[in-house]
Amino acid sequence: MSDNGLGRVVAAVFGRTDAPPDPHFERELAEELRQHCTPQELSSLFRRFGRDDAYLDSLMRRVCLRALVRACGRALNVQPNVAVKHPETFEFGDGVAIGEGVVIHGRFDGRFVVGDKVWIGAHSFLDARDLVLGDHVGWGPGAKVLGSEHTGEPADLPIIATDLLIKPVRVEAWADIGVNAVLLPGVTIGKGAIVGAGAVVTHDVPAFAKVAGVPARVIGWRTPADAVQSNHAAIAGAS
Repeated sequence: MSDNGLGRVVAAVFGRTDAPPDPHFERELAEELRQHCTPQELSSLFRRFGRDDAYLDSLMRRVCLRALVRACGRALNVQPNVAVKHPETFEFGDGVAIGEGVVIHGRFDGRFVVGDKVWIGAHSFLDARDLVLGDHVGWGPGAKVLGSEHTGEPADLPIIATDLLIKPVRVEAWADIGVNAVLLPGVTIGKGAIVGAGAVVTHDVPAFAKVAGVPARVIGWRTPADAVQSNHAAIAGAS
């Protein structure tokens, strides 16, 4: 621990800890439930054990979600009061942590992929119809992503009755999304980029950029070398 004059600097915990192995029986139990329970029964069990942080509740949340999703690595951590829709379209890597009160809204024909060691903060909302979070992404508490929007056409219909346009959202490895930030449909957050707290991201964010504001704009770079490389790539892509 050190003091830089602005506050204490302490070592990261989650980001520097390897994903531990699962209890030997956990995968077998998940497979047994998958073979003998319907998805509706598994979802009911997931909700039944969804409110407490005791060992059995935590274990059963992991087991039920593992049985429901398309793929799941080791050391999944699911905090209380998590809500999921269409988990059969989810794929989790190793060491994924899902915070308390997170809502993940998939779609029956969608795709939600989460890489290794991704941390999703409490009370976040993820419109996971076509969403990919790369390895070691940090997702701040209360942050939101929207992956779809209504066309609003024709105008003689209520907006919620018009067609839905689904746009992929990609958050590349090492990126960090700040508290209460919002990602709008179709954006890509580049590798190692930082999205500031409360920012509203309406356009792609270059790798290693720092963005903030409404709408979000580049306010800096992680290192000068990263700035030069990413700026050249952005200019080349726009030409």
